[in-house]
Amino acid sequence: MKLNNVPDSLPPARSTYRHGDLRRALLDAGIELARDGGPGAVVLREATRRAGVVPNAAYRHFGSRHELLLAVRAAALSAAAGAMEKEFAVLPCDQPPADFARAQVRAIGTGYLRFAQAEPGLFRTAFVISDEGLGVVGPAKAGASGMDPFQLLGAAIDRLVDAGVLDPARRPNAEYLAWSAVHGLALLIIDGPLRALDAETAYALGQRLCDMVERGL
Repeated sequence: MKLNNVPDSLPPARSTYRHGDLRRALLDAGIELARDGGPGAVVLREATRRAGVVPNAAYRHFGSRHELLLAVRAAALSAAAGAMEKEFAVLPCDQPPADFARAQVRAIGTGYLRFAQAEPGLFRTAFVISDEGLGVVGPAKAGASGMDPFQLLGAAIDRLVDAGVLDPARRPNAEYLAWSAVHGLALLIIDGPLRALDAETAYALGQRLCDMVERGL
């Protein structure tokens, strides 16, 4: 399912590359592999095949499958941040500070859930945990604001405190509680027993969860 308000920030992979642009071609191919099959599908040999070069040529840019996966994951994190920022962009700015702060927290959750449903392969890649010890790395991990998804969430919760909505004593680690709730619903929808939900029902359920998180913090 492709949702219209998820940013199309990830270009399709090229079958060939321009001189001097092999790294971008390999990354684009890796992004498409992740989009189609999640992090397990990101294989350096297949990326080189899609880029139209011999495998040895790739090692000047990505020394291993792990390095390519790190770069793809950074791009997926950037796209997730962009989905959140796009939700911010449509919020009316003439609300009272408390209402605006609440709306921003809900926008974070909404953007996160939309991205998970629109791009499940990239969502799984963005938040993959593996024995390889993937970390949140790479300059492309952030959206236009310069913040990654977790930082966007933290900033939104800080605004709840600034607006007098959230008791400062309850602020420490609140982002972990909010993140775990919304991430859990995202996984239930894309990989679990809620896969059969239609888009309208999934959206309504997500809005109820975001409201519960915002009020429960």
